[in-house]
Amino acid sequence: MILFRSTIFAIWFAIVTVVIYIGVLPAMLLPRRVMMHASRLWSRAVFFGLRWICGLRYEVRGQVPKGAVLIASKHMSMWDTMGLYLTVWDPAAVLKRELLRIPFYGWYLWKAGVISIDRGGYAAALRKMTAEAKKALAAGRPILIFPEGTRKKPGAPPDYKPGVAGLYGMLNVPCVPVALNSGLLWTGPMGFIKKPGRIVLEFLEPIPAGLKRSAFMATLQDRIETATARLVSEAQQHFATTNES
Repeated sequence: MILFRSTIFAIWFAIVTVVIYIGVLPAMLLPRRVMMHASRLWSRAVFFGLRWICGLRYEVRGQVPKGAVLIASKHMSMWDTMGLYLTVWDPAAVLKRELLRIPFYGWYLWKAGVISIDRGGYAAALRKMTAEAKKALAAGRPILIFPEGTRKKPGAPPDYKPGVAGLYGMLNVPCVPVALNSGLLWTGPMGFIKKPGRIVLEFLEPIPAGLKRSAFMATLQDRIETATARLVSEAQQHFATTNES
């Protein structure tokens, strides 16, 4: 049944994506906020399908950050970007530059105001990323970054990249860590399998600005990994209880 529902959702996802991508193409000529609203519409349509086709819901815990703040999130699946984009108002997401080269999808990312980074550019890339982030903060937009740089399966060893510390130090703003358990429910090869249940997205205690690099990285990793392990354990216990009953 899960495989059948996941297949129906894949069809729904494809239809929604094609219809909305074509429908909002004229927004490329309009102000950026029009594309931002169109992106939120797409995410809502995807989540509608997740709920009613796959039985996959989500819950938000903690205080949702607003304004000039850095948000550093665990990354387990494609769901994370959509979930955070819907929950946080108009974030400027830090994404790898290669995504902007994808036809339609990359165009819309650019128009929505993401911050692209060349992961091989080192110091120059960090300076460029910081300049774009400062511009977004000045406009009242939070900055969203996935500090491990790629998706990690539940239980995989953490691998936090130094870019988040460089950005934190240069921006001089608080950092809100984010934990989640999406990798338990949005799973399988290429994320094809969507299991019924509830994804939890949790905003943790903010890390104040001004910490030294090593202290910041240790605090960030500890808070995210501890909370993520807790959320994963909660979900696994729920699955076990459901299967027994």
